[in-house]
Amino acid sequence: MFNVLEPQVCFQEVPNEIALGIVCTGCQLGCKGCHSPQSWNANLGTPLTQTVFAGWLRRYEGLITCVVFFGGEWQEHRLLPLLRYAQSQGLKTCLYTGLDCVSEQLKNELTYLKTGRYIQSHGGLGQQSTNQKFIDVASGQLLNSYFIKG
Repeated sequence: MFNVLEPQVCFQEVPNEIALGIVCTGCQLGCKGCHSPQSWNANLGTPLTQTVFAGWLRRYEGLITCVVFFGGEWQEHRLLPLLRYAQSQGLKTCLYTGLDCVSEQLKNELTYLKTGRYIQSHGGLGQQSTNQKFIDVASGQLLNSYFIKG
């Protein structure tokens, strides 16, 4: 089962995009200080089907420019068709993962990719000391500077 929490429109997670943020449940990393510890429990949320996903995209059509999945890489076979569908609807795609890398298949379906476990002492994307990377997949350009206020 591929469960997710109710999506939310996001303005800060993907630079220069208005994104529909979807938190996938079942994360096995359990990073201390995680902003979404509810995502650890695979039984939370509701199953994300193609039909449900298409309905959400219709609901937010004209408002969002990107879909960002927070996790889900652990069920790549379920995530890939959703990414492809979002792209077919003219949307950019993004994945936030705590892993340091993902498969080439996933990268091929992504516009943006955030990698790296959250380590409290290093901070998140808004910190110079972060271990996390936010990249434009096609160019390989590191976009962390968009998150750092200063």
